[in-house]
Amino acid sequence: MQWFRSKVEIPKTAYCGLLPFIPSRQPRADSLSAASSKLEGVATSSAGLAGVQPDLQTTVTPGQIACLLTYAGFLALWAYAELTEFTRRGRRPSSQDEELGPLKESPPVMQPLGVSQIELHLQSHNSKDVVPDTSIAGSGFVRCLLLDHLALVECKPTLKAVVECCTILLWFYVVDRTSLLPYGDKQYSRDVLGFIFLALTLVAFFTSLKQCRVAALLNRQQTEEWKGWMQVLFLLYHYFEAKEMYNAIRVFIAGYVWMTGFGNFSYYYKTGDFAFARFCQMMWRLNFLVVLVCVALQNSYMLYYICPMHTLFTIMVYAALGLGHKYNKTRIGITCKLLGCVAVVFVCWDIKPVFYAIWSPFTWLVGYSDPRKPDADLLHEWYFRSSLDRYVWIHGMLFAYMHPRFEAALQRIDKFAIGARLSIRAAIIAVTLTLFATWYHFIYLLPKHEYNRMHPYTSWIPITLWVVLRNMTPAMRHFSLSLYGWLGCITLETYISQFHTWLATGIPNGQPKMLLTFFSPNLPLLNFAASTAGKVLHLPALLTVLSSTEFRGRCAADLAAFTLCCLHAFVQS
Repeated sequence: MQWFRSKVEIPKTAYCGLLPFIPSRQPRADSLSAASSKLEGVATSSAGLAGVQPDLQTTVTPGQIACLLTYAGFLALWAYAELTEFTRRGRRPSSQDEELGPLKESPPVMQPLGVSQIELHLQSHNSKDVVPDTSIAGSGFVRCLLLDHLALVECKPTLKAVVECCTILLWFYVVDRTSLLPYGDKQYSRDVLGFIFLALTLVAFFTSLKQCRVAALLNRQQTEEWKGWMQVLFLLYHYFEAKEMYNAIRVFIAGYVWMTGFGNFSYYYKTGDFAFARFCQMMWRLNFLVVLVCVALQNSYMLYYICPMHTLFTIMVYAALGLGHKYNKTRIGITCKLLGCVAVVFVCWDIKPVFYAIWSPFTWLVGYSDPRKPDADLLHEWYFRSSLDRYVWIHGMLFAYMHPRFEAALQRIDKFAIGARLSIRAAIIAVTLTLFATWYHFIYLLPKHEYNRMHPYTSWIPITLWVVLRNMTPAMRHFSLSLYGWLGCITLETYISQFHTWLATGIPNGQPKMLLTFFSPNLPLLNFAASTAGKVLHLPALLTVLSSTEFRGRCAADLAAFTLCCLHAFVQS
């Protein structure tokens, strides 16, 4: 992500930069090298980092200036919109207010920015002949810039969402690029990690166990719950640096990629909806936050490798079913497409020179080198991360295709007499547990590097076994833990924000090897509680931003990106 390079002096290791709202110290020519030398040992061990404050890179870039101006501009517009609404509530209603109706009875909602509130009001009464003003001059954004009172009130939730998004980025910057909060070292305790997860699971079970809307195999609530508890373990793995969980984390990530293939295939196969607008909405949902964070903190896209991985495999599922979609309804057509996906993956990943030939032109996007461990091969990280799960998304597609047959088989078992039903389920559970024990003994217990070589070809095994056990009985299919389901809906947001709320990188593109501390480093549990509280507090704001950026004409981040580009072009000139 190097498209923000400009005439302003930017270190070679800093990709895109944005939002130095509170520069912690004056720029130094040797800041990055000093930070690298001081923290060189952190790459392999986080011991001894308590209280360490690295020399932070603070070179100002045009993108940072643009974002600061964007933040200030939207903050002023939002404040003026609040003042306008407050003034309107306090004064005597005018004829225009009477036409729109009282605010307390019809609170302003986020409407498409190309249609004014008056137009919507007229349409709701008798507006078949009314044509909305969709010109640029009539858009809500332009009217807000012109301080149109009606537009400001109409778009107030959108303006608020932009301000909340920028404020979250500001907090990330304060945590990771200033010396206001000290850093601590990671301390691993298996008992503490296990206790936290067990306690959260018990709380979820006794407070959020709810009945699913549809008791189907791998229904939506169940998959969200699955993503949620895996995400909790994934975050705890990073926070405590639980190296013994490495192989399990690889399986969890494979599970996410598997669900990418399963979910997208299910949608496209059932609906046949390959609309480009929906595809763009998916890309927006996967990348809008990570792009803003990358720009704000001068980090590479590949630092948050989960996002490019999901983006790539989502595109591949879309291409696999979208090309020649008329053949999706035939068994031969689907079989050929799945085999074609296997062939494409084999050529593009198992033949390494082909992978490098394809991705070398995109090194600016997926290239990465840890400044604490510089690597001349900028594509190594992308090759390593994407190759680990290169096949499992195809298995997810296959499972989605076979889903009706599997569900029909479960329903047939449910209709057997109780004795036969229990016998069949017991046999299935016994076989499943035997296969799991075999995989665990011969694959999972392998050392890290040996396991990595086996993982692309075996990760589907524990995933399939988990799906079988989780859906064995109707009761298990009918209930889910909504707390984990809620976390499963925001896995990307919690994954990205953990780098800058629980953890800290200290320098651009640095790995999160340090912990954010509010108290003495000798009080790890209190620091964990405080940083977790901060993380939980900003999640509602993230959800508000996400709900207002769903590519439906009411995009808060659309406005931010548009203004950012305009201001960046102005600064560049």
